[in-house]
Amino acid sequence: MSTLRMFKILKLRNNNVYGKRLLSTLTTKDAGYYDVIIGGGGLVGTSLLVSLAKNETLCNKKILMLEGAPEYKPQSRSTYSNRVSAINKQSVQLLKSINTWDFIESIRQKPVLEMMVWDAISGESINFNHPNFSDSVACIVENDLMLEAMYRQLNDLPNVKIMNEAKIDNCLLPKDGAEKSEVTLKSGEKFTCDLLVGADGFNSTIRKAMDVDNYTVMYKQMGVVATLELDTSECPGNTVAWQKFLSTGPIALLPLTDNLSSLVWTTTYENARELLKMSPSEFVDSLNEAFSKDYRNNSLVNNVMKFVDTVSPFKSNQMLPTPPKVINVQNGSRAQFPLGFGHASSYACKGAVVIGDAAHRVHPMAGQGVNLGYGDVLKLTEVLAEATYNGSNLNDIQYLLKYEQARLRANLPIMLGVHALQRIYCNDFAPLVLARSLGVKFTNSVPPIKKFFMEKAMA
Repeated sequence: MSTLRMFKILKLRNNNVYGKRLLSTLTTKDAGYYDVIIGGGGLVGTSLLVSLAKNETLCNKKILMLEGAPEYKPQSRSTYSNRVSAINKQSVQLLKSINTWDFIESIRQKPVLEMMVWDAISGESINFNHPNFSDSVACIVENDLMLEAMYRQLNDLPNVKIMNEAKIDNCLLPKDGAEKSEVTLKSGEKFTCDLLVGADGFNSTIRKAMDVDNYTVMYKQMGVVATLELDTSECPGNTVAWQKFLSTGPIALLPLTDNLSSLVWTTTYENARELLKMSPSEFVDSLNEAFSKDYRNNSLVNNVMKFVDTVSPFKSNQMLPTPPKVINVQNGSRAQFPLGFGHASSYACKGAVVIGDAAHRVHPMAGQGVNLGYGDVLKLTEVLAEATYNGSNLNDIQYLLKYEQARLRANLPIMLGVHALQRIYCNDFAPLVLARSLGVKFTNSVPPIKKFFMEKAMA
């Protein structure tokens, strides 16, 4: 394109910010240059790709997503995936903003109207719901369905490119002396960009290149997942999420349909291996026993809680919650994955940021992992749009630190809370059981406190 033609385009736009963006794009001769490169194409990385590309202020930026997996292909809807997420209101807001929620709703998603949580050792329980079930506590959506909805949006976005089976070998950032952020793939291909975004999981190569500390804890636990068929004759609709805290970790049922639920069972390495080896009928029997067995056999805990009942206006629950009986497990749906905690000391440096599991990793017991990642996407899109509107570069550290500070304030309290719950509940030490049981009793009995915790989890 001639210089005269380019000048005419800029003059017709009569917009200084837009002109700067277009001029930058048109005069870039390096085919390996992109305004933004996203490393990692999971739920969080792909949602950022769509969010940036569809933002009015950022829609002319060239964006590349480097995905290590093969080209994405939608899964069959004849069965349900064993990887699902409990989506809160903020995440629904993001999915609506990138025009994916309507597609998800038209296919399948399950509102959760109530959450029932209880301690296996003391029997103390707490339930979360809106008054008169006026609104859902969360929505259960298959991860693959969300990914399919995002890829459908990418079909009409000419400013994005996805490279599959693209393994990052190393990165060079402006802090290391590079003019731009540089990425070298294991294939030898090189790319440069103004902003490199690490969405490449808890072992993030991009985070390591940023040279920030990353605090990690391996819980020495596995999460066993499966898709289950339930006998819902006594609880039609299947709108309750059930979570029971065993001494080895929580076991949870998340509703998928009127008679199907998704299992997330936190347990030891040894037990996880056994659960995956079992026949379907043995596996179902183990599940039903875990949910129905009365573990209230600690005399110290029982005696103290009975005494508290005599002097406190808040009475203990006499009846244990009774989730629906499991009658079958979907063939091929059983799988396991390791559990841990991780948090980067910083989310941003000049030329790079991290989002999702690359920045923070949490236990799935509270269903907050993908919600925290989607929160990162919302804030990073907002900050980059602000920087562009004000004529700043995408790698301007002042704007990137705005993203970091906002997300640290939002993420840390939730992460520390979930980490504390994991430590407190994966333990059968009697004094600790008493302390957590009294906390549950008090929270469940004082509406303002219970409402506070519910709103924090659902926001």
